[in-house]
Amino acid sequence: AVVSTQSTGQPLATFSSMVQLTVQIGITEAPSSLNPTPDTSPNTSLYLNPPSQSWIQSQVSETLSMLGQHYDPPNNWKQCRHPMQSYYFPKIRTVFTGVPKSGCSNWIEALLRAEGTLKYPLKSTEVYKVHQSISAPHRMVNFLKPGARKVRDNFSFTVVRNPWTRMVSGYRDKLSDEKTQGNDKRWLGMEIVQEMRGVSGPQLYELYPTFLEYLQYLIKHKTTDNVHFMPQHNILCLASARYDYIVPLEYSSVLGREVWGHVNSSVSLLGSYDNVSDPRKQTSAQRAREWFSTIDKQIIDKLYELYKEDFVMLNYSNFTDPNFPLPLH
Repeated sequence: AVVSTQSTGQPLATFSSMVQLTVQIGITEAPSSLNPTPDTSPNTSLYLNPPSQSWIQSQVSETLSMLGQHYDPPNNWKQCRHPMQSYYFPKIRTVFTGVPKSGCSNWIEALLRAEGTLKYPLKSTEVYKVHQSISAPHRMVNFLKPGARKVRDNFSFTVVRNPWTRMVSGYRDKLSDEKTQGNDKRWLGMEIVQEMRGVSGPQLYELYPTFLEYLQYLIKHKTTDNVHFMPQHNILCLASARYDYIVPLEYSSVLGREVWGHVNSSVSLLGSYDNVSDPRKQTSAQRAREWFSTIDKQIIDKLYELYKEDFVMLNYSNFTDPNFPLPLH
């Protein structure tokens, strides 16, 4: 992929404005995720242990408070902003909200197998098929109609991701010239190029946006209405439903076993596209560190402002932190 290093200032050196922002939104102490000073102590490895669900729920409550919202039981899936992103599997009595670019395709594939809808595991090159007709009967919108089966008291979970690595994944998979299983948002890539460069005509079909142009587009449009790039909290049903489990993608291999225990299924995920087990050393984390370090600090600050609720939701580490992309808990 082509990564532009052109910016109007020096590479990111400090993150003082983000620390200042946390004070303004009511956090009495700046989260360590925004601390640009690397912590080289042995305790950095402690974050490899997943956070507890009680800690995650407290972070979600803080996120809702920032949004001026709160959860009122019981669960009401009708109030979700994006009901097409939630799925119900009646045989295993499970609700799943899929956040694009947070591993949702693999989870939907596994849930379809646990439900019995899918009789065999898909190849990694075929996982895209789970977003087609095979999963359509399980989309939540089918169960919100009058007389439809009630889904209120079923086990529910979702998977979220560090916003920095999610931005990089969205760019690589959907917009860049990198050969991936995605690239189905080619129209958006051409729209970005046209808007950022003033280019039009047939030549657009040969051009791809740079990473910097993609970030500038997100800022200009205050993210986007495309679910692959919008903040994750806008996709989740946080105010209208409480998830029994919120799984950080960075801990899917560990917490996934707990989820399958609740579902009472021996099914497992297809696995990550990255063979490295330590999420801090995976390609997405390394790319994010490298690419964002070339971006002007003002752009970084604006991006953080747009996605700040997603950072707070799991106290996600900044790309300058040695524990990036893990939640700091």
